[in-house]
Amino acid sequence: MKDVTRKLEVSLGPDTSDLDLRTGIHSGQVTAGVLRGQRSRFQLFGDTMNTAGRMESSGERGRIQISQVTADLLMEAGLARWVIPRSTRMFVKGKGKMQTYWLRKSNRSTTPKSAYLKSGMGTLDEEAETEGSSERTEDDADEMEELSKTERLVEWNVEVLASLLEQIVGSRGGVVNQIQTLSKAENSIGTSGTTVLEEFTPVIPLKRFDAEELEHRQRTADVDVGEEAKYQLKHYVSTISAMYPDNAFHNFEHASHVTASVKKLLARIVNIDERNGLAASIPSDSMDLVDLAGHSYGITSDPLTQFTVVFSALIHDVDHPGVPNTQLVKEKSRWAQLYKKSIAEQKSVDIAWDMLMSDEYAALRACIYETEDELRRFRQLVVNTVMATDIVDKELQALRKSRWETAFSNGDSAAGQLDFKVESEDRKATIVIEHLIQASDVSHTMQHWYIYKKWNERFFMECYGAYRGGRAESDPSKNWYQGEVGFFDFYVIPLAKKLQSCGVFGVSSQEYLNYATANRDEWVREGEALVEQYVAKFNAQKTSSDSSP
Repeated sequence: MKDVTRKLEVSLGPDTSDLDLRTGIHSGQVTAGVLRGQRSRFQLFGDTMNTAGRMESSGERGRIQISQVTADLLMEAGLARWVIPRSTRMFVKGKGKMQTYWLRKSNRSTTPKSAYLKSGMGTLDEEAETEGSSERTEDDADEMEELSKTERLVEWNVEVLASLLEQIVGSRGGVVNQIQTLSKAENSIGTSGTTVLEEFTPVIPLKRFDAEELEHRQRTADVDVGEEAKYQLKHYVSTISAMYPDNAFHNFEHASHVTASVKKLLARIVNIDERNGLAASIPSDSMDLVDLAGHSYGITSDPLTQFTVVFSALIHDVDHPGVPNTQLVKEKSRWAQLYKKSIAEQKSVDIAWDMLMSDEYAALRACIYETEDELRRFRQLVVNTVMATDIVDKELQALRKSRWETAFSNGDSAAGQLDFKVESEDRKATIVIEHLIQASDVSHTMQHWYIYKKWNERFFMECYGAYRGGRAESDPSKNWYQGEVGFFDFYVIPLAKKLQSCGVFGVSSQEYLNYATANRDEWVREGEALVEQYVAKFNAQKTSSDSSP
């Protein structure tokens, strides 16, 4: 199962390798038959099936629990080494207390039985006898698994960005031009003495396509960005992954998780908007070229916009310090003195941008933009998108709220004027993109309870670790439970409602809102006990770490 989910993570993205199976086995007689009715199907019945179901439901993820009867059969077959008795008798509904067993795990790679026989390596039974001879420790195995996970996430991010690069190049007719003439413009960005935050603008003019441009747009299947650009893209993403510290929460896996949410929301815009210019089945002369993207406000009509939002998600926490901006100000760090506010966010933009502008990524940049206008739009989108991830600064939050109300107010007295309409669409697109990245940054709160609990624990561990390490004044465990309730009530749920009210994201907005509400209710029920578990787990890990040589 793990082999399958790890392979799927390359194509399906973060959290895929967290999928697992819980299996139960019991042995005995069964009754089999086909049930009549509208959904006729073959089924197994009887006490044996019920007991097997109890073995599964009382087991653990990633393990196979077997009954005493099944264990006895294995022992009689000379396979006693395959079973491990559970330390306590399990209470099984309808059965009372039962002695159950785990099937022993094998750490070797899965190889078909025929391969062992043909290779002269012996039978699977003989191979099982040597399972314990490996000198690799569990810590070594975890380290290797984590390394391979990072590599899988790199591959997935590269695949996502490469497909968007192909759309950009396809929108230019499949041609990649040299950009040496833009070197002066590239060098001027970010070097004028202003900070990243000072570059923020409330309205970003998005690209509008005319009929001639649409006629020359190539299908992505026919586009080749070139081997050099592909190599540089992978090298860039790999380097970015290495620049993420080993924080419990703000790490490369988190960045990939945010990227996956951005990709999902963008895809939902594309799916519900059939006039966005990317739907090859619709002839260009049937499109409204003034309002090309309809209710998506132009977000999906320009592949560069989509690429930039995904790119921004990937880099938004590069070199994150593992503590909030307020702590960096208190510590009077060099970065705090330079940026004053939104410190971590501005640093991430500067680091990732400076690296992208180096000579070794010239071919990659040529795919992203080919004119100074595209370069500056790319930069502005990166700045606005990453800066939106600072959700703690009250002044910035108030500004976004005001801009949302302005963009989506119903008082468009000049709605019939073309110039005003274009500016209004750009204003809406700009603020929608910012809320898209904000929702993605906390998307774990709007997903399945298991996902939310996983990332909530990681964030707690990061904050609690900072406190125990002397980098936070207050103990987060004292207010974590109530703080999460407030976070849902005053940020997450209102944000999900905004996604719904803007009319862009289709069913995703309702899905996010439903999960947010359900997770809030579940947290109210279980949150206090979970915080106690978090603290106990941190202390156990700390004790183990301190006692290690």
